Amino acid sequence: MTPRAVLMQLLHSSRLRVTARVVAFAVPVVVVGTALAWRLGVSGWLWVGVTGAIATMTIAWLAMRGIDPPWLARRLDERDPRMEDSAALLFREVAQLQPLQRLQQQRLQQRLEASPPPDLRPAWPARALSATLMLAVLSTAVLLWWPVSHSRPSPRHSQAARTTAAAPTHTRIVRQRLDITPPAYTRLPSQREDGFEARVPEGTSIRWSLRFHPVPAAASLAFHDGRRIPLSRAGDDWIATRRIDSPLLYRIVVEGAPPLRPDRLHRIDMTADQPPQIRTIAPGETLTLRRAGQRTWALSFEAQDDYGMASAAPLRITLAQGEGENIRFEERSLSLQGQGSATRRRYAHAFDLAALGLSPGSDFVVQLSVTDNRAAGPQTTRSASYILRWPPEELTESSGLDGLVKKALPAYFRSQRQIIIDSEALLAQRRKLPGDQYLARSDAIGVDQRLLRLRYGQFLGEESEGAPQALRAIAGAEGAQPDCEPPQALLPTAEAEAEADAARRVCEAEAAKHAQYTAHVEKNDAEGGDGHDHDADAPAQAPTVFGSAGDVLADYGHTHDDSEAATLLDPETRRTLKAALDQMWQAELHLRQGHPDLALPYEYKALDFIKQVQQAGRVYLARMGSELPPIDESRRLSGERAGLAPRDDLLVPATPTSPLLANLWRALEMPPAAGACADGLDLDGAERWLRANERRVPDALGVIAAIDSVRNEPACATCRQLLRSRLWPLLPRPAAKPAPRARPDRSGQAYLEALQSEQR
Repeated sequence: MTPRAVLMQLLHSSRLRVTARVVAFAVPVVVVGTALAWRLGVSGWLWVGVTGAIATMTIAWLAMRGIDPPWLARRLDERDPRMEDSAALLFREVAQLQPLQRLQQQRLQQRLEASPPPDLRPAWPARALSATLMLAVLSTAVLLWWPVSHSRPSPRHSQAARTTAAAPTHTRIVRQRLDITPPAYTRLPSQREDGFEARVPEGTSIRWSLRFHPVPAAASLAFHDGRRIPLSRAGDDWIATRRIDSPLLYRIVVEGAPPLRPDRLHRIDMTADQPPQIRTIAPGETLTLRRAGQRTWALSFEAQDDYGMASAAPLRITLAQGEGENIRFEERSLSLQGQGSATRRRYAHAFDLAALGLSPGSDFVVQLSVTDNRAAGPQTTRSASYILRWPPEELTESSGLDGLVKKALPAYFRSQRQIIIDSEALLAQRRKLPGDQYLARSDAIGVDQRLLRLRYGQFLGEESEGAPQALRAIAGAEGAQPDCEPPQALLPTAEAEAEADAARRVCEAEAAKHAQYTAHVEKNDAEGGDGHDHDADAPAQAPTVFGSAGDVLADYGHTHDDSEAATLLDPETRRTLKAALDQMWQAELHLRQGHPDLALPYEYKALDFIKQVQQAGRVYLARMGSELPPIDESRRLSGERAGLAPRDDLLVPATPTSPLLANLWRALEMPPAAGACADGLDLDGAERWLRANERRVPDALGVIAAIDSVRNEPACATCRQLLRSRLWPLLPRPAAKPAPRARPDRSGQAYLEALQSEQR
C-alpha cells in the first residue's frame, strides 16, 4: 500500500474509534433517563428515550466531522519526529506544490515506506467506560425494582375525598402563562412568562393562557380602566389577547364556579418608546462666522434610539441672501445616509461654500431631522438650527467722523411684506371664517401695521402716532379748533359708509388732541413754563411776535418734536418715508374696520415707498454710548417708596389636596383587630381620587393595587403597612412653623440686661 492509502485507512479507523466512544458513554445515560421517566409516570417516557438516541447520534456525527486530514496531519507532527512538521504535504497534490515542497513530500513518503506510522487513534477509556456501565446498571435496577406503596384509603376517607372534590370551596389557577410578542420594529424576541405580571415594550401583544380547577362556566379579565375582555376556552386552556399601550391593572373573574383564590390585582408595566436623541459633534456652536479663506463647512451629528432609526435623515437647508425688504430665502432638503448600527448612527457632510453661492451678509442655516421606526406613528426629533454667517462688509468713514456708515436701514424694516402676506391669506379664508373671527384677525393685522408705522415714525422725529397728511388740519396761531369736516359718501354703499365713519372718528381724535394741547398751553401759562426740563439759564431772546409760527413753536413746541429736526435721513428720503407712513395709516384704518381688501392697495404702496427708502443714500449711525438716567440722590436712605413698582411676591399659594389620603393614612395607623373589616376605611373614595388624578400621582397603579389588597384582606398587617408607605409620598407637606428662639448664653444675657437697664 502507498503511504497515502495507509494514512487514509488510519483516518477512517480514528473516526470509528471516536464514534464508538461517544455511543459507549451516551447509551447508559439514555437508558437511565428513560427508566426514571417511566418510574415517575411521565406520559411521554418513550419519547425521552427517542430524544436521547437522536442526541447521541448528533453528538457522534459532530465528533466524527472533527476527524479530518488536517487533524491527522497535526497528530503525525506531534507523534512522529520524522515528519519535521511537514505532514500536511502528504495530503496535497503534486501539481499544487513548489519544487522544494515536492522534494520534502518525497522524503516523507520514503520514510513512511521504510517504517509504518504510529497508531494515531484516540485511546479507548476502558476504566471510565466500565465505571459508567456499572453505575448505569445499578441505577436502572434500583429504578425498576424499588417497591411502590399501593395503600388504599378507607371507605370513609374515600367518600370524604369524593365529597370535597365534588364541592370545592374555591377556584384555583393551576397553570398560568403569558406569551409576550413585542412589535416587529423593536426586533426583540418573543418571551414567555409563567406568572401574571410583566414589563413589556409599548405596543406589545400579550396572550393569556390559564387553567382553572374546577372549570368555571365563563371567565374574563377585568382591567382597572373599566374594560373587560372575555376568556375563550380552547381545550383545557382559557385564552385572551390584548395590545398593551399603557400600564394597567387587571383581575381574573370567574363565573359559574366558586370564588377565585387568591383574588388580587395583577400589574402589567409598559416601557414607552423614546424619541431619538441627537448630539451635535460639529460645529460646536449654533452660530459660526465664516473665516477669511474658509472654503468648506463640516457638519457631524450622532443620533441614538432605543429600537432603531431610519437609515436616511433629511437635512433642511435655508439660504438667506439680501438686506432689508429684499431678503430672499431659498429652501431645499438634503438626505444624509447614516453610518453605524440601527440604534446608533452618525451623519456627516461637508458643504462647499463656493458651490452654495454665499456672499457677504448671507446666512446659511441647516437643521437635521431623525425619525425612528415606531410602527404606530414614527417619532421625529429635530436638532437645533446651526447658522454659518458671512458677516457684511462695514465701511468706515474716512472724514474723521466717529461713527459707522451702513448701506441699509435696520433689519426689522422687513415686516411690511409679512403684513401683505397675512392680509392675502385672510382674504383667501374669508368664506370659511365666521364674521367675528374674520374681524378679529383683520384687527390683529391692523395692530401689527400700527406698530410698524410707529417704528418708522421714530426715524422722522415723531413722538405720537399722528394722522395722515391729508387729514391733518392744524389750527392757527391762536389755537383755533381744527377744520376737519369728514367727506360725504358719494354712494350709499357699506364701504363708503365705513370710510366716512373712519374719517369721522379721525376728526374726533384730532379734536381731542387739540383740547389736550389747549389745556397744556393754559397750564404752562399758569405755571410760567413749558413742562420740560429745558435750560432755565438761557440768555434772553428777542420779544416774540404775536401770530408768528416760529414764535409759537419756540414758546409752546419742542424742537425734538419737529420731524425736520431728525438728522438720520436726507430730505428726499424723509419725504419718501412720510409717504410710506401715510399709506400705512390708510391701510391700518381699513384693517381695523375689517376690510383687508381695501387695505391691500395701500399696503403695496407702502412697500414700494419702503423699497425706495432702502435704495436711497447711505445712512449715518453715530456711535453713542448708553446714557443712563441720573440717580436721584435726594431719595437715598429716605425710605420713600412712592413710584416704585411692586415686586412679585416670592410666596406662591399652596395647591390644595384632598383630605381623603391623609385621613386614610391616619386610619391605617391603628393595628388591625382579629376579624376586622374595611368599613372604617374610605378605600373607595381614595381609589376614585386616584383614578381622577392618575397623571399627577407618580405611581397611581401601585397605590390602587395596595388599596385592593387591604380591601380583600382587612386584617393583613403587611398589606396595611404597604398601603401606608405608598400613601406617604402623596400627603401634603405641613406648613413651616417658626423655630423657637434659642436661649442666650452668658454674654448674650448680659447684653440683654444692659439694654433693659438703659430703657429704664
